Amino acid sequence: MKTRKFLTLLAVLALSFNLSALEVSRQELQSAANSETIVFLNYSGPHSKIDSLASIKGIGTSMGTVISEDISKKNIFGNEKYTVIHAVNPEIKEKLDADIIIIGKSATVDHINNLRHIIAAYLSSAYGYSESDAETLAVFITVYNAVYYKNLEAFQNKYKKDVLDNLSADKCGLSVNYKDWPGNSQIVIPLFDITDGGLSTVDTSVISDSQVVKHMQDDDDKNIESRKDMVDLKEREAEQASEKAQESQKNAVQEQKKLNEEKEKTEEAKKEADEAQKEADKAEKEAEADPENQEKQEEAAKKQEEADAKQEAYEEQIKSEEEQQEKTEEAKAEAAEQQSFADKKNSEAQEERKSIAKDQQEVIKQEIANAAAPSAFAIQLVDEQTLLSGLVKVNTKTGEVIKSSPVKFIRNRTMFQAGDNFIAIAGENSGNGAVKLVQLSPDTMEIIKESNETVSENSVLVQDNGEYYCIISENGNSYLAKYDGDLNLKLKSPVSAKPATPVTISGQNVIISGSDNRVYVLNKSDLKQISQ
Repeated sequence: MKTRKFLTLLAVLALSFNLSALEVSRQELQSAANSETIVFLNYSGPHSKIDSLASIKGIGTSMGTVISEDISKKNIFGNEKYTVIHAVNPEIKEKLDADIIIIGKSATVDHINNLRHIIAAYLSSAYGYSESDAETLAVFITVYNAVYYKNLEAFQNKYKKDVLDNLSADKCGLSVNYKDWPGNSQIVIPLFDITDGGLSTVDTSVISDSQVVKHMQDDDDKNIESRKDMVDLKEREAEQASEKAQESQKNAVQEQKKLNEEKEKTEEAKKEADEAQKEADKAEKEAEADPENQEKQEEAAKKQEEADAKQEAYEEQIKSEEEQQEKTEEAKAEAAEQQSFADKKNSEAQEERKSIAKDQQEVIKQEIANAAAPSAFAIQLVDEQTLLSGLVKVNTKTGEVIKSSPVKFIRNRTMFQAGDNFIAIAGENSGNGAVKLVQLSPDTMEIIKESNETVSENSVLVQDNGEYYCIISENGNSYLAKYDGDLNLKLKSPVSAKPATPVTISGQNVIISGSDNRVYVLNKSDLKQISQ
């Protein structure tokens, strides 16, 4: 997110990449944890184990496959890492059904993109969404859950009891901090149509409400591409609903035709019943006038029988007309509902297109201004307690951060330029994380390469004539290591060092503190001990 606060520069940095490193101090990490802006804090350092995209998506696919067996029934499936609760009740029409994806305590997902891949794969597997539509929905679902994190009241206003029974005030939604995800996440996916899956299964209006879009607009790029994709999806929803409305309208016309026919039958049955009753009444009077006439008595009884039969037929016809009336009203209501849904989606899409067009102009204007502004790269302190930093590009005239790197795990406030890129120690020893020597691109400001070896998390990083020294960890011991600018390990000291040892370059010597508390002087050419 763009930060408009002035930053304290600890040194003067040239407008290009001429100087090695600069640190920008800050008291707090800017995130939704301490501001209204939704910024997902991901682990963006090296990993000890990297899961393939296929295996990540496989988590969502396996859950979705089970739910897809019958999406109209309640279901629950998962394990100690990921669980989905398919909380639906088709008998209740008011309020929404939902899927709830729970991230278990032992889950190791640490980046919002990977979490979105899991959600997208679930949607594709469970409801048949295309990969692109599922990815679009996953973006909005995660932002929606972050906006309403721990806001149980917001969920209570929209969802059925079957959903609310599975939500808790301290976990509902999604934290912006990946460290909070395991054991503390209940990701709610609102469901609109669970009849047979498809384009309108997920309620796109709910996950893209004004608050969600407002927070998405806070990003530097204003999430324009994702918003465009959502508009496209809504327009296709509208088109599909319009087609259904047309079919429903045709059905309603046919049902109305049948109703008109039933009404004619009812009128005819009533006429016949009235005439039969008149004849019965006439026969009854004649029978009463001549009580001794057996033939008239029998004729009166016969006529009344016929009148009763006609009346019964009339009453049955009334029921038939009422049933057809109900069918006709249902058909008309369905057509109106489908058209109303189509109109709603079209209206939302049109309004959002206007907003996107306006935002695009602002983004282009800002990009032009940023390109023309005097700038420098620096490192910004994002966690004063752990001394973790992130790479930023700063407008040196205003102090405004033009662009922030997603990498927030640069260690010990040190970074050097190596050719066109930057070198730093980055990472964290938690979950799948690891501390390594990394290379960062000034263009993407992301990690483009990392060392094969693990680096001590308290290691210093020293530059000397295009070579880089740090402390690596192997089998419980620590050693001084020398790398070239491409992160190739050139030398490793035979002497075991303290993990946090200072590294002093003196001429052709390197001086370190050994693990035995002795000071060692090593030769730069081979990192072997010079004196005993």
